Amino acid sequence: MGALTHASLVEYLLEEAYEVAETIEEGHPDAELQGELGDVLLQVVLHARLAEERGAFKFDDVARGLAAKMIRRNPHVFQPDGSLQESFPATVEEIEQKWDEVKRAERPERPSAFEGIPEALPALAKAQKSLDRAARAGLGLPDGAAVPQSEEELGNLLLAVVRSARDNGMDAERALRAAVRRYQGGYAPS
Repeated sequence: MGALTHASLVEYLLEEAYEVAETIEEGHPDAELQGELGDVLLQVVLHARLAEERGAFKFDDVARGLAAKMIRRNPHVFQPDGSLQESFPATVEEIEQKWDEVKRAERPERPSAFEGIPEALPALAKAQKSLDRAARAGLGLPDGAAVPQSEEELGNLLLAVVRSARDNGMDAERALRAAVRRYQGGYAPS
């Protein structure tokens, strides 16, 4: 095995994150979830250690930065000194609105509601996040198609669409990525 680098560890970080998701979605015991979360934490520790060896930052810096970010981005929960607020917003919408305000204030250079959505996200996750951001920003949403009544129906519909793409020699992931790019492009800053 060659020298460990941030780039060489990316595949393991992603794999471990997917294993956590699978453990949760399949309802595995808490002990298994604990182990999988430990595997993700190990990846974070390895990346921080590599950065420390370069003199960039330490694991403690990561933890302190995270704590400061959570306090800063959640003024509905924390006071500036990190202590808890005495009362909290009544609705999820109020929390989301406050979160969006804080993020906009932190990143005023972001010209689009879609800025910061990772390009490497799988197409379905990227589409979902793009639509969530668009809805919260008051942008138009594309027309919906069939209306599934449950996640099981939705899964079956998505599987049928992927099968249709496969049967016709198309790549469903690539097609959805392109559709998301076209959708986001319709709201590109001028």
